[in-house]
Amino acid sequence: MPAQIGDLPPIGRPANGALLEAGITTLAQVATHRRRDLLAMHGVGPKAVDLLAAALAEQGLTFAS
Repeated sequence: MPAQIGDLPPIGRPANGALLEAGITTLAQVATHRRRDLLAMHGVGPKAVDLLAAALAEQGLTFAS
């Protein structure tokens, strides 16, 4: 498994695996999901979601509502 996927920040192996399994490889794809839906994925915890939120904000994106 790659250490980093697409333009996603480094969020750890379990979270990377969960996102890959869900077919999520870009921040634009992350932005189509709700925070709570990502947290519901096995391997994605609050720290990974906070890192994703920061990366989204840098790109002017947010989680879906």
